[in-house]
Amino acid sequence: MARCGMVEVRVRGVSDVAALAERWRDLEQRADGSFFQSWTWVGCLAAERFPNPVLVEATDSGRTVALGLFNLVGRRLFLGESGTTELDCPYVEQNGLLTEAGREEELTALSLRALVKSRHVVLSGVGEAVVAALRRTGGLTAIRHSQSSPFVDLAAIRDSGGDYLAGRSANTRQQVRRSDRLYGPIVLERAQTVDAAHTMLDEMAVLHQATWRARGRPGSFATPFFGRFHHALIDRGFPFGQIVLEKLSSNGTTIGILYNFVWRGQMLAYQSGFAYRDGDSHAKPGLTCHHAAIRDALGQGLDRYDFLAGEDRYKRSLADRAHRQFWVEAGPVWSCRLLVRMLLSRIR
Repeated sequence: MARCGMVEVRVRGVSDVAALAERWRDLEQRADGSFFQSWTWVGCLAAERFPNPVLVEATDSGRTVALGLFNLVGRRLFLGESGTTELDCPYVEQNGLLTEAGREEELTALSLRALVKSRHVVLSGVGEAVVAALRRTGGLTAIRHSQSSPFVDLAAIRDSGGDYLAGRSANTRQQVRRSDRLYGPIVLERAQTVDAAHTMLDEMAVLHQATWRARGRPGSFATPFFGRFHHALIDRGFPFGQIVLEKLSSNGTTIGILYNFVWRGQMLAYQSGFAYRDGDSHAKPGLTCHHAAIRDALGQGLDRYDFLAGEDRYKRSLADRAHRQFWVEAGPVWSCRLLVRMLLSRIR
């Protein structure tokens, strides 16, 4: 146990997942966390994803103010991940310790300090504030890589009159409008029940796999756990409006399906499947589907449409802003592994 003022940090195993879920959901109400820090996501198939769980918990005068669930693999602790390729195929982003609002950097630094002085910690998809907190722990921090995460600031668009396309480049406006015209009248259908959401996810998986196999790539659903995880996530999150599946069609023909998350005024574009037309490069199902979804999110009063991590051209074209996410490893100052990684990153 580590103490700083009235804050105590404990590192221990997890024996009662139900009790942890209760504390986690209570802290969620006092935190400004992302969907990927919610118990809906973290607790999904947790027994499989965290076979050797380690909990970091900070309390202030007996009140839980920070939580982080790790899985121990060898000598490394993975935040919000199992540390294995198969079980981490449901990729995590906007990751980090769940902390009481307004105290994120302070509590993250205190909690991680209790770990990095003697252990290696792997944090995937974290923001700049988490990296800054890591550098306050007194250990070594090596950034493995980073990615831009483009998003659309719907609140700003709404404040300026609500014309989304007006803020895009002339080339993007032309491509979107031409694609929309080629498809004709577009219908957006949203899954209204859990069963409908499961069915739509399966339809999307077929489209997704067909596209990626045609490109010589396996596709996300090639790993069975990916589909199983997201079906379980639908059961957990759909009844609370946290999971959205939208099918775009024209004249009864599917254009594409989007699988998104909704969390505290934001829509997160997590996965998709599109029906590409052979020989028709002007019909762009991705642009058309996301354009319709952005307009729908704008009409719902959401504040952000987040494309999540990736440098894809369509994301940059449709977005107007971006934040950066980092994949980081940290550990004690005597770690040869991290020293080598840090030196290599500087050489590159």
